[in-house]
Amino acid sequence: MLLSIIIVNYNVRHFLEQCLFSVTRAVQFISNDTDERRAEVIVVDNNSSDNSVEYLQPLFPGTKFLTNTENLGFAKACNQGLKIASGRYILFLNPDTIVPEDCFETCLRVFEQKPDVGALGTKMLDGSGRFLKESKRSFPSPLTSLFKLFGLSRLFPHSKIFSKYHLGNLDADKDHVVDVLAGAFMMIRREVLRITGSFDEIFFMYGEDVDLSYRIQQTINPATGR
Repeated sequence: MLLSIIIVNYNVRHFLEQCLFSVTRAVQFISNDTDERRAEVIVVDNNSSDNSVEYLQPLFPGTKFLTNTENLGFAKACNQGLKIASGRYILFLNPDTIVPEDCFETCLRVFEQKPDVGALGTKMLDGSGRFLKESKRSFPSPLTSLFKLFGLSRLFPHSKIFSKYHLGNLDADKDHVVDVLAGAFMMIRREVLRITGSFDEIFFMYGEDVDLSYRIQQTINPATGR
């Protein structure tokens, strides 16, 4: 298996439906000259009350659905999906995302061409087409928190100093080495996860992507953090 796509769902069946349609389409654009399967899609449902699984399972019979009897949170549900995933690359993807047709192919090509890349993210846009600052971040620090508290990061959104957390000085349309990848779209080599482990389940929601990004960075190159 080339790619395993893990999606955690909680009461967003209509968003997830659109997500799965786009994922199914993008999988078809993955180049593969071998007998290896292109991708598998795993949905972990955190005890949704909107009948997500019952509604979506007939529409996407090739998707694996795991159902929980309680809301276990994002990190633990992702790890559940990872336990049954067989891909050489793992993608953690939010259920409210729509991916372009060439998205997976482009990302996998980066891994193939750059063996020193252990994990990658992508440029994310909101529903209005506006760039999401969470696409590229540095590690949080007391200083970046102070800049945000006093509104300096908002007043100087492109400053290398005051907007350090969201890296506002970087061109949103270019590739960069960054500290933190968003859990909304985080593609990782399986061999990296074997070393770092996956999400720390002490995090119920939010912060787990920062923690995992830090461990990945230290694993890839602890001397430079890259």
